[in-house]
Amino acid sequence: MEASALTDLVVITGFSGAGKSTAMAVFEDEGYFCVDNLPVEMIHSLVELFMHSGAKVARAAVVSDARGGSYFEGLVSMLDGLPESGVRPRILFLEADEEVLLTRYKETRRRHPLAPSGSVAEGIARERELLAPLRARAEVVIDTSALTAAMLRRRLIEELLPTQPAGRLSITFQSFGFKYGPSRDADLLFDVRFLPNPHYEPELRPHTGRDADVVAFINRGGELDAFYERLHPLLDYLLPQYLAEGKAHLVVGIGCTGGRHRSVAIAEHLATRYEGDGNYLVEIVHRDVGEDP
Repeated sequence: MEASALTDLVVITGFSGAGKSTAMAVFEDEGYFCVDNLPVEMIHSLVELFMHSGAKVARAAVVSDARGGSYFEGLVSMLDGLPESGVRPRILFLEADEEVLLTRYKETRRRHPLAPSGSVAEGIARERELLAPLRARAEVVIDTSALTAAMLRRRLIEELLPTQPAGRLSITFQSFGFKYGPSRDADLLFDVRFLPNPHYEPELRPHTGRDADVVAFINRGGELDAFYERLHPLLDYLLPQYLAEGKAHLVVGIGCTGGRHRSVAIAEHLATRYEGDGNYLVEIVHRDVGEDP
């Protein structure tokens, strides 16, 4: 047998509506041979074909999910057996909160593949059971609940397709409101509910932490400045440590009660402080700033 031409096989799976099509497009843009909704038996046949150098396919990405029916036990067994053939697949698992998945289905008006004549919630529940063995084997698990398509693309490039210049750390400063749930993706999380709350000032309540008057209120007794005096040295120490360790992406979550005032102001401040540093790629995400005050 000729030497294998296939050097990287990525199996993209996860919940319906969690962003698998977006993920496949990312790999396709990077030059991967991509196939969507491929049955288990055909995945094995495709790998055997690509094992020959004459196939001229070095990198492939395959989307396999619940649309093929209740076959996941077979998929797990097939993937476990591939290393014996000289191919060690990487499994990318995409998931999202049930409410987010329900909203996405409402927007597209599509039926869930596991509940074509029932409710989407029933389909999600069945899918969760089928997916559990695959999630346990996945090298990378990404929750797309709070991610736009562009953000998901960036995460995939950073974690599975390292094409960014070496030595740079991508930092997302994410504001959020605890009343809507904690940040699910935060590597570092700061609770800033001890600071003065502009929500109780009627003239400030409709505004956000991007407004100078709101920032001034938060800092009315110097509390915000005192916080920065302690936070800046901590981050100045931690960020280079993560960079030296080789981490590609860091999410810094800043939470207040509603996610509109204090957390937004601090996320904006930190992004401005670090975006001029050539070692970091900075992004701001205000998860709950659009909620009704």
